[in-house]
Amino acid sequence: MADDPRKEVDVYPISCYYFGSKEAIVSRDETPSDRIKRMESNYAAHGLRTSVEAVLLVELLKHPHLLLLQAKNSIFNLPGGRLRPGESDIDGLTRKLSRKLSASEDGDGKEWEVGECLGMWWRHDFETLMCPYLPASVKKPKECTKLFLVRLPESRKFIVPENLKLLAVPLSQVHENPKTYGPIISGVPQLLSEYSINIVHI
Repeated sequence: MADDPRKEVDVYPISCYYFGSKEAIVSRDETPSDRIKRMESNYAAHGLRTSVEAVLLVELLKHPHLLLLQAKNSIFNLPGGRLRPGESDIDGLTRKLSRKLSASEDGDGKEWEVGECLGMWWRHDFETLMCPYLPASVKKPKECTKLFLVRLPESRKFIVPENLKLLAVPLSQVHENPKTYGPIISGVPQLLSEYSINIVHI
């Protein structure tokens, strides 16, 4: 029998982590039409918008859970955000993780173990949803979102802006549930199917 080719990721109990809060991050309160106008303006100035997001796993009740940020009791997001012009994927993701999940935004990035890219999603034009493929007919996509596996250490502090909630959601709950979590988050369990998830008991 051939060896199992799957990769491995260690997942630690949520009780190993400390959760606190810090000053709120100022967020835009805009309508969908306002967002489209902003995207059009940014595209005209900078071209393709690239975002990077983190897949962070913890264990709760013997099951792997995905860490999600929630805003306004309705919108779920993976931790991350848009890259600055000329910024690398890893530098941008560590900056965003420090801003949203660490006490200090001035970290050197070493506290985050950014691993492999799990997948890429594309927005073909300003008014469509993100798709996990880019058709050959689309020559100028408007946005690209990259998902990276970020392996957590045995313990750490999560310090979250007070206007956001950091939630641990079972992978089984987000699986194929785009109505609640959107197409990207609901597709994460499938992206992790090639991994052996090791629950580490402390």
